[in-house]
Amino acid sequence: MSERRTTWHARHKEGLSRGERAADVLRNGMGSWTFVGLFMAFMAAWAAVNTYLLTATAWDPYPYILLNLFLSMLAGLQGAILLIAAKRQDAIAAAMARHDLETDMQSKGEIDPLMAINSQQLELLEELRTLLKQRSTTPEGGGRS
Repeated sequence: MSERRTTWHARHKEGLSRGERAADVLRNGMGSWTFVGLFMAFMAAWAAVNTYLLTATAWDPYPYILLNLFLSMLAGLQGAILLIAAKRQDAIAAAMARHDLETDMQSKGEIDPLMAINSQQLELLEELRTLLKQRSTTPEGGGRS
């Protein structure tokens, strides 16, 4: 009796692979102000530690070549993750469009008979108006005796 109906979106999410779910989580994380703030704090800390705290024994002195390598690797990974997430978003958009089309077709099937009934009612109303006009234009004694 209390059977729970699942939506197409819930069914779609259930069918995702572990990698697709991970791509969504990473995309949502990297696309946040929290990530930007933490990333900027990490960059500032890296520069401060290597420039001021470890002046003589810094593992990555001023031009920060190691940091540059890490940033390049991060950019490559982010690009791949964003492409995976974009591909998933396209799949979601296609599924939504398919669902909208199915809903539209079902609605059309329900609306067409109602439009036919409405047309019949309009014809009947027009006939009634014509009859009323004919009655109002006939002399007073016409009709009933």
